Amino acid sequence: MKKQKRRFNFACFAAAAFLGSWGFFWFVYPYHLLRREQMNLFAFDADYISQTYRGSAWLARFAGDFLEQFFLFPGVGALIVALLLTGIGVVVYRICRKFLGKWPSLGIAFLFFAWSFLRETGNLYITRYTVASLAYLSLVLLALQFRKAWLRPVAGVLLVAFGVWALGSPYHKHYGKAWGVPLVEYDRVIGLDTEISRENWDKVVRLSKKDLHMVESSYCYNLAYAMTGKLGDALFNYVQNHQYTLLIPVSIDNSLFTNMLAGEAWFQLGDMTVAEQSAITALQASPKHTGVRFLVRLARVNLTMGEEASAQKYLNLLSRTLFYGKWARSMMPGNQDEATRAQIAAAHARLAKKDFVHHSDRPRQVLRELLDVDPGNLPARNYLLCYDLMSYNLDGFMETYAADMIPGHVYNEAILIWLSQNGRLAPDQLSRYGVPASEVDRMGRFGRNPGAFKNTYWYYYLKAMNEQQ
Repeated sequence: MKKQKRRFNFACFAAAAFLGSWGFFWFVYPYHLLRREQMNLFAFDADYISQTYRGSAWLARFAGDFLEQFFLFPGVGALIVALLLTGIGVVVYRICRKFLGKWPSLGIAFLFFAWSFLRETGNLYITRYTVASLAYLSLVLLALQFRKAWLRPVAGVLLVAFGVWALGSPYHKHYGKAWGVPLVEYDRVIGLDTEISRENWDKVVRLSKKDLHMVESSYCYNLAYAMTGKLGDALFNYVQNHQYTLLIPVSIDNSLFTNMLAGEAWFQLGDMTVAEQSAITALQASPKHTGVRFLVRLARVNLTMGEEASAQKYLNLLSRTLFYGKWARSMMPGNQDEATRAQIAAAHARLAKKDFVHHSDRPRQVLRELLDVDPGNLPARNYLLCYDLMSYNLDGFMETYAADMIPGHVYNEAILIWLSQNGRLAPDQLSRYGVPASEVDRMGRFGRNPGAFKNTYWYYYLKAMNEQQ
């Protein structure tokens, strides 16, 4: 009866550990594991496997990469991680029970579980290190199963030696840190980035409801509203840091995450040069120097530019993956359906005709060129308008706006400032630019109480002018 009770107590511990970790990574930290999948690549190809997983730590690298491909599905990813973490707790408990009582063993097992759990929340952590930790502990437990006392240390040495060759170290100073802390708000930013790469604009808007006061989150917010045609109304409902929250330059000084984001806006606006530069830079800086997200982006960029041979190189590799193979084969030149060919042709027609040496350092020129090629490129037009506004270039803003009026409260506010500065605040001018007369009254209320209008361009402009004085 006591033995059954002990088993019941331990089963409760294991079940609580499993359900707690599973629920956390699925409901509280859903994008953390998905990002790991995006920076992973596992191709079902004999040559790829033999070349990638040879040498030391081959088994841990193989097992980690194999499991991470399933992180594409948040529930499955959370399940895999929960099983690994619970397995660590169970194995440690069984090892400790060889030498200690029930409660000390449970305490040590919990500490190992908690330590592994916190490691799993690390920003650039790789599943390989949790796999290696569980495998090493299992080897120790296996050695302790020998009945003859003299065989246990011998078996332990042999098994650990095998582990060193097959598993490598369960720790890495960058990617397998000894400790981690969950950053729930950062997971939301990762979610914004992930949904942008999937072009789920409505989901990006929903994730943006809470202002995270980060350049990267504002960047995602702006792109989503530009793609839904509402940036002119929504721009200053979120924290903005001049033009940096519109277009982020690709730079080796940026983090992997920031460089990964930097190309998203340019890809949607129609400039493939910076989009490709962003993907290549992030690919080189990623923990494994690979990743399905980067390969998908490079394939799409090269297809848009008409570089079919380069695109096929990436598509061939993706075609041998479990979850991207069907898409890659459908995008192969010669296999594309009519809708896909039309979409690629339309994107190709919008490419800038000029090439700039320092592309991401001259964003206004690139935006202007994109509009010269395709005046109907509304996302690019919205970006140019907002770029001029956040650079306080009202004359440049009016040149772009006059060519094709786009509705938006922010644009109306900027037009009123320009009209006031040029002595043209008259009914006929308001009508010319489509500004309702009620906006003049609203601007008057702003002048009497600026603090009540913090989400307006007036407030943004006034604050900048005061700082310059």
